Amino acid sequence: MRLLRIGAILAVAGIAVFWLLTRPEQVAHGTLDGTTGDATRGALVFAAAGCASCHAAPGAEGEARLVLAGGEGFASPFGTFYAPNISPSPEHGIGGWSVLDLANAMLHGTSPEGQHYYPAFPYVSYANAELGDIADLHAYLITLPVSDTPSRAHDVGFPFNIRRGLGLWKQLNTGKGWVMTDPADAQVTRGRYLVEALGHCGECHTPRDALGGLQRDKWLTGGPIPGSKGRFPDLTPGTLKWSAEDIAYYLETGFTPDFDSAGGAMAEVIQNTAQLPPEDRAAIAAYLKALPAN
Repeated sequence: MRLLRIGAILAVAGIAVFWLLTRPEQVAHGTLDGTTGDATRGALVFAAAGCASCHAAPGAEGEARLVLAGGEGFASPFGTFYAPNISPSPEHGIGGWSVLDLANAMLHGTSPEGQHYYPAFPYVSYANAELGDIADLHAYLITLPVSDTPSRAHDVGFPFNIRRGLGLWKQLNTGKGWVMTDPADAQVTRGRYLVEALGHCGECHTPRDALGGLQRDKWLTGGPIPGSKGRFPDLTPGTLKWSAEDIAYYLETGFTPDFDSAGGAMAEVIQNTAQLPPEDRAAIAAYLKALPAN
């Protein structure tokens, strides 16, 4: 009987520890009180963050890319994740979200209901985003067309469908700060922000471990494309021989120094980076050139 009581106490204690370790993190209440974003600046944040590339309906082009109905599928070893509707629809999108709700989602991967988001949403990278940029992005998102398309449920099996367990994954993979800790100057610092945070380039161009975490010691050295035999390219200077000018031109036009053009997912990225001011594309190039060679 005594052993049963001890076992029950240990089980309850274990559940309590698990519940504590896996609790969704949130921005402190009041942090963004009175914050009003600027939609014009938010349009640039939207482009830098590549929101349309994931959240526009599959195959959308031109102005239709601003209808963020979701539905694009992303294969992974853990299942297939589908981008949700993030249009200003109050019922099916984020029309009822506050700036704080968006900040919680981007910085901590926490929904307004207090649930963990899957890291197919790149909050590991967005965690370094500035609150002012998030407020600006919110101001822009609510100006976009409404879509009443319901978000599609993820196709994820057990045990990955237990969202609470994502709290343990976050313990291992979030809150690590910048990869480049000592940028040489203001231009490289801006490039770091665009590459490591808003642009979340590492989410594709950095290999992952068995649990899907980014291998930061192999930052931007390329990695397998999920569901494909191809690989995302290595962007470090030892492999990418392009000049800074070549990189900036590619990010504007999609044309390489070898007279080739961007294809696949990178063509989507070019549609975003082409909207940035020239100094931002130059900053991205300066950052990539400042990385250690692989």
